[in-house]
Amino acid sequence: QVQLVESGGGLVQAGGSLKLSCVASGRTFRDNILGWFRQVPGKEREFVGALRWSDGYIYYADAVKGRFTISRDNAKNTVYLQMSSLKPEDMAVYACAASQRLGIRSAPNEYYSWGQGTQVTVSS
Repeated sequence: QVQLVESGGGLVQAGGSLKLSCVASGRTFRDNILGWFRQVPGKEREFVGALRWSDGYIYYADAVKGRFTISRDNAKNTVYLQMSSLKPEDMAVYACAASQRLGIRSAPNEYYSWGQGTQVTVSS
C-alpha cells in the first residue's frame, strides 16, 4: 500500500503563505491519484485538490482555485500544496491521500490511504 507523510504545517498570518509536502512511498504510488483534503472540528472533510501522478493532471476545488497550487517532484516522490493568500477559513488539518481511481476524485471514500495530517493555523 501507499504510505504518505505530510509536513509543513504551522502558524501563518492571514494573507501569508505556507507550502505543505506529502512524501509518498510504495511501488504503486505512481499509479495513484494523490489528493489534498482538509478538515476542521464539526465539519466534513473537504476536498482541496488532487494530482494524477501518471500525467500530472491537477484539479482544484473552487474554494482554493487561484490561491493554492499543487505540484510534484518525481525525484523526491513528493507532492506539494503551495498555499497563498491564506484566509482564516483555510485553517484546518490538511492531509494527503491516495486513490486507485484513474479519474480525479473528490470524495474522501474514494481514497484508500491517508497521511497523518498537518495543522495549518491562520491568524487574523
